[in-house]
Amino acid sequence: MRTVIAVSNQKGGVAKTTTCVSLGAAMVERGFEVLAVDLDPQANLSLALGLPVNGLRRGAADVLLGNLSAVSVSRATAIAGLDVLPANSAMHLVERFLTVRQDYEYTLRSALAAAHTFEIVLVDCPPSTGAIPYTALTAANMLLIPTQCEYFSTHGLGEVLDLVRRVRARTNPQLSYRIVVTMFDRGNRVHRGILDQLRGAFGAAVLDTTIDIDPKLRESQVFGQPITSYAPSSRAAQQYRALADELSVYVRREPSAQPA
Repeated sequence: MRTVIAVSNQKGGVAKTTTCVSLGAAMVERGFEVLAVDLDPQANLSLALGLPVNGLRRGAADVLLGNLSAVSVSRATAIAGLDVLPANSAMHLVERFLTVRQDYEYTLRSALAAAHTFEIVLVDCPPSTGAIPYTALTAANMLLIPTQCEYFSTHGLGEVLDLVRRVRARTNPQLSYRIVVTMFDRGNRVHRGILDQLRGAFGAAVLDTTIDIDPKLRESQVFGQPITSYAPSSRAAQQYRALADELSVYVRREPSAQPA
């Protein structure tokens, strides 16, 4: 059974795209067939997977606007078992035209229903709570929220959870969510304190795995490779593998059995 995980936070700079790429590659190592969907007009996910996006004629915008199927637009990456549905320049137009379509919220869900070959779909959302993330959360079984242990990052969780409540009420009552702490500095007392506060406030919704600050992550982006390929023995690679293991428990469950 396919599981769709939307990776989203309305605040930028929280390692959202890095998490989507690295988690996808780690899931492939565990034997899953993975499709990464780039819904961010900046196309960072596509770039991070080594895809030249300049001049790309077909992309996720065509799928959201109903012009092409997800399978016809998706492309293989250098990582066997990891395909990408890339973003192109037309993504800048999607927010304007998507909402005039009837039942636009279900567009991505319908498109992914035909992508039978993938066991896991990871959707990289733009940093907003607009129509595109709404469409992604409607299609998702789970929302994964990367966040830093910084005041502005954790403060922005409220807006994301408001979106979760709206989606549950209108289009996807089974949507669950999990929070993963990224760019964590174990030697920083403030970071440790905020992590404790997050665990106290959200309980089991905060994943056990944290992703520490690791310069190798930035280097891997420059070379267009997931961290598991670029520096397979690095701390970040091991942590993203641990994150894949932790989330694999939910991947193997029926959506109705996923905890809130």
